[in-house]
Amino acid sequence: MLQQAKVFGWHITVGDFSEAAAIERVGKSSAGRAIRFDINDDQGSRTAIVSADVIISLMPAHYHIVVARYCLLLRKHLLTASYVSEEMASLHDEARLNDLLFMNECGLDPGIDHMSAMHVIDRIKSRKGRLVSFESFTGGLISQETDPQNPWRYKFTWNPRNLVIAGQATARFLLDGEFKYIPYQQLFQRTTNVTVEGIEYEGYANRDSLKYLNTYGLTGIKTMLRGTLRNKGFCSAWNILVQLGCCDDQVMMEGVSQLTHKGFMDSFLDFHPHWSVSEKIVSKFNLTPSGEEITRLSWSGLFSDELVGLESGTPAQVLEHILSKKWKLAPGEKDFIVMWHRFVFEKDGKQKEIQAYLTATGKNEIDTAMSRTVGLPLGIVASLLMQGKINSRGVVIPVMAEVYGPVLIALKKLGIGLQEQEM
Repeated sequence: MLQQAKVFGWHITVGDFSEAAAIERVGKSSAGRAIRFDINDDQGSRTAIVSADVIISLMPAHYHIVVARYCLLLRKHLLTASYVSEEMASLHDEARLNDLLFMNECGLDPGIDHMSAMHVIDRIKSRKGRLVSFESFTGGLISQETDPQNPWRYKFTWNPRNLVIAGQATARFLLDGEFKYIPYQQLFQRTTNVTVEGIEYEGYANRDSLKYLNTYGLTGIKTMLRGTLRNKGFCSAWNILVQLGCCDDQVMMEGVSQLTHKGFMDSFLDFHPHWSVSEKIVSKFNLTPSGEEITRLSWSGLFSDELVGLESGTPAQVLEHILSKKWKLAPGEKDFIVMWHRFVFEKDGKQKEIQAYLTATGKNEIDTAMSRTVGLPLGIVASLLMQGKINSRGVVIPVMAEVYGPVLIALKKLGIGLQEQEM
């Protein structure tokens, strides 16, 4: 946005609760200024928002609705990378009446997944093809050369809390014409195999694939499944933490300040005075003591005597804190993004298939593939909106050709593009 501002004569204000962080983002650019921003400060929020034409909110998702209400009051456009909440959706009519665009789900997943999928879906329909099946999976992982000893092949590259509480609602999707439901306790046991560039991944279903049937114009399709990708072996190990209750975010734990990592794990296990924590897990889940699941849990420090380091917390908060000690990108480490779509359609009495995939590797622990694939679509859409090239209004997601067309072209010029193969 700072680069675009120099071209078009715009001015960018970057707000952060930490003014120092905002100053760092702006750097020495003459096209921007940094401010301290606190969404809980009513007058400060009004002052910052009223002075802009377009607001981009990258705060935690539950704050977007607060920003949206300010944007309605002050007549400002709003862009976010987060899923459309029910509260946000309820603002659609009012936003349209005020000629405002409230664009959500405009990052990676959701975001680039929507745009790249609609690009292919609309093309198939233009060729008089009939969609039979659509599957889409995306994962934020680590590059092959990063932390080669890490058996999970995973580190936090987005909000850690999102992983720890991921999927804590029943997943809904269509499979061969049947509605399928996977409750949270089974989510990581029922996975889909996906191969991209010769590497095998495993995917688990996202919460609700069905809500995109109408959005994508796929009413009548036989299979509709959206999910998250992880490297092979991740889900079986993560499933142990889910089954034990380590991801519960409803109940506060007692004595957290004195709790060790292995004490945290032991609090979910049966009492056996002479068994170690790992032995209890091996027995409970019928595992091999030297197997991959125990190796992954041990590598993460979950059997150590180290104090957790929190004064209080739910199991999910404690687990997140423990994992963050080993799962944070170290200096020089790189993340890796992989996205995969499969479209099956019928045309001229024959069944055809298109597979499309995207991969991206970060430059380092700060300039990550995740930050680029989430941030760049927002920046591009903001630029298009400021140039008067987006006519859509109301609470929307980027599934319209007027949005996905130019955004995908711009992303490709920036090195982020999908590869396609038709079979």
